[in-house]
Amino acid sequence: MEFIWIFFAFAFGLISKLISLPPSIGYLVAGFLLFGLGFQADDTIMALSNMGITLMLFSIGLKLNIKDLLKKEVWLSTLSHTALWIIFALIALKLFAIISLAYAINLTTVSAALIVFALSFSSTVCVVKLLEDHGEMRTRHGKLAIAILVMQDVIAVVFLVLATGKTPSHWALLLLLVIPFKKVISQLVDKAGHGELLPLFGFFIAFGAYEVFELVNIKGDLGALLAGVYIASHSKSSEISKSLLSFKDLFLIGFFLSIGFTALPTWEMFGTSLLLLMLLPVKFALFFFILLKLKIRGRTAFLSSLTLSNFSEFGLIVCALSVKEQWLSEEWLIIISLAVALSFVITNICYNYAHSFFSDHKEWFKKYESNTRLPEDDFIQPTDAPIIIIGMGRVGMGAFKALNSHNPNKVWGLDTDKAKVAWLNENDVLAYTGDAEDADFWENINLDGIKLVLLALPSVQDSMCITTQLQRIKYKGKIAAIARFDDEKDELENFGVDKVFNFYTEAGVGFAEESMELINKQAL
Repeated sequence: MEFIWIFFAFAFGLISKLISLPPSIGYLVAGFLLFGLGFQADDTIMALSNMGITLMLFSIGLKLNIKDLLKKEVWLSTLSHTALWIIFALIALKLFAIISLAYAINLTTVSAALIVFALSFSSTVCVVKLLEDHGEMRTRHGKLAIAILVMQDVIAVVFLVLATGKTPSHWALLLLLVIPFKKVISQLVDKAGHGELLPLFGFFIAFGAYEVFELVNIKGDLGALLAGVYIASHSKSSEISKSLLSFKDLFLIGFFLSIGFTALPTWEMFGTSLLLLMLLPVKFALFFFILLKLKIRGRTAFLSSLTLSNFSEFGLIVCALSVKEQWLSEEWLIIISLAVALSFVITNICYNYAHSFFSDHKEWFKKYESNTRLPEDDFIQPTDAPIIIIGMGRVGMGAFKALNSHNPNKVWGLDTDKAKVAWLNENDVLAYTGDAEDADFWENINLDGIKLVLLALPSVQDSMCITTQLQRIKYKGKIAAIARFDDEKDELENFGVDKVFNFYTEAGVGFAEESMELINKQAL
């Protein structure tokens, strides 16, 4: 059995990639086909699915700043959207009943409310995978979307507690005892080094927190998320996240397959699911205009809303509980499962064109923006520094130090991670927070003084997107970028980048040149 679903997952994941779709869509298709051929989800698939979701929530926690959740644009937008969505979607579901739509006719008001509540959540799995695939987890819209998802997860956990009558045990108060041990846990992270013990430590913390929370009658996934937040301030949190990335992506294949294994729908169920998908534009519009009212910029509101315009795996959990309690018929679990799967496909396809679509229609979107901006959306350009490095990771920092040593005060860095930029500034590195993939960013700075743009980014797609923005506004300076492989190097050069450095080749050349200086010094 394992070989069969591995084969189907790989085959359809590869097909999806070849037609420029995320592999996760192929996994969904593989699950439905396997179910149609008579296969059932075994314990291995379900275990992988659960482990993938737990690791994903833990990874989110590693990158999460609690202060972000307390911002008005996060908690108010989440609560407002949930309330308005329930009203609009409930009206739509009642209209479906009026036109004698199968499965909607006999719905009670309570049952209909449960369905629209289940559909109010956006998919954490889908959004995180989408943002990671596009390298946008640390962008302004990426962080906003993740923060809203976490708030939605909190609402879902509260509902599950109330619906099941499963109240936290009085032993849950003992969880607070872990706070004084943060220094000890930080020392354990340091002792783990950089090898296989580091991801093993991540597994230990994530799944350990899951089990402890389950023991005190609190949903284990919440424990994994909070465990990530608990060690997010450690200097190795980013390294832990990267070490778990391949495991998380592999385990999440089980999640996408498991959705397809839910059931094989009838044509009537399929038609009902398609009608539910017609509500996705409503979900998008509500998010978009709510965020605009909260003074979020048009592009950030547009991209965040688009990523959140899908249905969630949490909706399946809510629906499954409702079926178990006999509040809903089993057919609705199949209908919502299919709607969730199809919503993933729609979101992924639409997002591939999101940046170019906004650039082509930005004037229409911008007319709905507030006249005032939030403080973190303001940008002050260093006008006397002609060299800009985009992406202040290890490669970007290396480039900054080398260029700044020859051109003091003529180099500045740009990164989407506000916390990283603050740390860089504290260490006397001239860096600013900004999203170079944002067309508005480039249109609001003076390009005449910029002679060289270095794209120190691991994602070829990100480098190509930024190059496109620079070409559109007729940037006259030079562009340099890095690539990991020769085919990526050729792709960037053909796209218009003036100079592309193969990361591994250049590292080897630099290593050899500096090592030769040891011999030359001895010869002297």
